[in-house]
Amino acid sequence: MNKNLWLLTFAQGMYLTNNVTFIAINGLVGFMLAPLPWLATLPVMGYVIGSALSTTLVARTQKQWGRKRSFQIGLAVAGFSALLCAFAVLERNFWLLNAATVIAGFYNANALLYRFTAAEIAGPTSKEKAVSWVLAGGVIGAVLGPNLANQTRDWLSVPFAGAYIALVAVAVFAFVAISLIRFQERAASETKETGRPLSEIMRQPLFIVCAISASLSYGVMNLLMAATPLAMEMCKLPFDKTVLVLEWHVIGMFAPGFFTGNLIRRWGVLWVMRIGVLLYIACIAIALSGVTFTHFLIALFLLGVGWNFLFTSSTTLALEAYRPEERDKAQGAINFFVFLTTALSALSSGILITTQGWALLNWGSIAPLACIILALIWLGAKGNVGLHKQSKIS
Repeated sequence: MNKNLWLLTFAQGMYLTNNVTFIAINGLVGFMLAPLPWLATLPVMGYVIGSALSTTLVARTQKQWGRKRSFQIGLAVAGFSALLCAFAVLERNFWLLNAATVIAGFYNANALLYRFTAAEIAGPTSKEKAVSWVLAGGVIGAVLGPNLANQTRDWLSVPFAGAYIALVAVAVFAFVAISLIRFQERAASETKETGRPLSEIMRQPLFIVCAISASLSYGVMNLLMAATPLAMEMCKLPFDKTVLVLEWHVIGMFAPGFFTGNLIRRWGVLWVMRIGVLLYIACIAIALSGVTFTHFLIALFLLGVGWNFLFTSSTTLALEAYRPEERDKAQGAINFFVFLTTALSALSSGILITTQGWALLNWGSIAPLACIILALIWLGAKGNVGLHKQSKIS
């Protein structure tokens, strides 16, 4: 861990502070302002839709201006969109709130590239650990995000408007950290439109499995996480309990980052991904067994750890699916699938939790998990991934 990786880890923490605060309050604010209850999670969906729509633009800015400038633009957008969200809440304008979260998606599309940047800064010999450690920076967001939402809830006349104001300061701190990082400069040949066509890259079994596992693991996690504040509200659990559940969920998402890289190097990516799927199944089983505070707490914590294993492994695996000159379009394509799936899960969570309930929401999560299992079996049968300690392509 050199200075650049520490700063990037801090920026990741600020990014997750923004994300977790959004998750904690967007559904509740949406429920407060929406004309129909089932539209409650539309602001959550707007954030992800904005991210999906921004992937191509982000890929272009990354290629044209480099990592630092693109990340700085993303953080400027984060600050502006947070102010717009606060104004929308104060004006009780549901549709303006959705527009603001769509704009905020540009920041999300940028910041989701921090994990790939970590591998570039660290170099080829430590890429698994670098990805894992930078993702572990989300622990900052795990602690800060839910508590920020709780402490700033009543700052202004309308609940949660102050939380959006606080996110402006979070964006400023991240901007300073990104500005101090010395990013790896790419050769001129790597910034040109060279390499294989995207369609050829996407036809590789390795890329297909990376996209499936990354997008579906993120989608299932978001489906359950976005619905949790509403589910706990419907179960008459106080908001401070919801904050605690979300805090431990995000700790579960990112604290394993301190050792996930070592597990990948020791056991191989496929084994770590299989364990991740088993943790998802355990989460669903516990969620279906009851709706007390303890059930929510344990289920969401296991969901977070399972996501970490699947998403970190998918990211590490994806690094082998493209050449340096193909980086921007390949990473953009993977993130597009992640955002598209997450957007669908965000809308579905609001519809299902308000019309069908928490139990059906969990039962529905089994189908995407089955797709991940089949994808891993297929890739293992193809023999495209070495199961030795270095997890390199054979």
